[in-house]
Amino acid sequence: MCGRMTLTEEDAGEVATLLDAELAADDAKLYRRRYNVAPSDLHWIVVYGADRRVLLPAVWGYLASSAARPSSAARPSGAARPLINVRGEQAGSGRGWKEAFGTRRCAVVADGFYEWNARHEPFWYHRAAKGALGGLVLIGGLYQRRAAAGEAHPRFTVLTTRPSRLVAEVHDRMPVIIDDGRVDDWLTGEPARAAGLIAPAPEGLLVATPVSKRVGSVKNDDPACLAPPDSPRQQSLI
Repeated sequence: MCGRMTLTEEDAGEVATLLDAELAADDAKLYRRRYNVAPSDLHWIVVYGADRRVLLPAVWGYLASSAARPSSAARPSGAARPLINVRGEQAGSGRGWKEAFGTRRCAVVADGFYEWNARHEPFWYHRAAKGALGGLVLIGGLYQRRAAAGEAHPRFTVLTTRPSRLVAEVHDRMPVIIDDGRVDDWLTGEPARAAGLIAPAPEGLLVATPVSKRVGSVKNDDPACLAPPDSPRQQSLI
């Protein structure tokens, strides 16, 4: 499960530069630093355009067809329920996701994600050290260009996989983390090759930092979400 993430880089231009991606001027105006991205929010993905990577704003929540939705996601009304996560193993094997996995893979741009332990204490999972993409963590996803008439932006879902030992301490799934050097393999490679990238993050890539319980509310989206638990700053804002 991946239900919250962060992207705290200063501006969209910095993100695009790190990713060597094209960014439209109108899209750049939509960017803001995020400390608590939640499903249904406008966030950022990377796709491969005509000849290079492109950074795009997109809505978190994929409106899958009934054939692709797991049975537990079916709704009596027949309305599609946005999927925030899809099991990577299912998508990679083509079970209900053959076309999307074959032609519409994306990388969801973040610099960390949150998980909660059994005591409902939140942890921020982020890079232990900066890599080729700085502090960015690219998460494997699928996108749809327009899910419904009148929508202004694409939609996306996050793919999950088995957890690393670090994440397994609090959850039995984790987002698929794309290796910095394999981004184009993920975006443009043959499906079988891309499916090989669906695996737990290498041990040592991420660290888990305990953070404020403020992150439990989607109304809170500010630097204090990353404050240490029980800090004076946290207590004054909860």
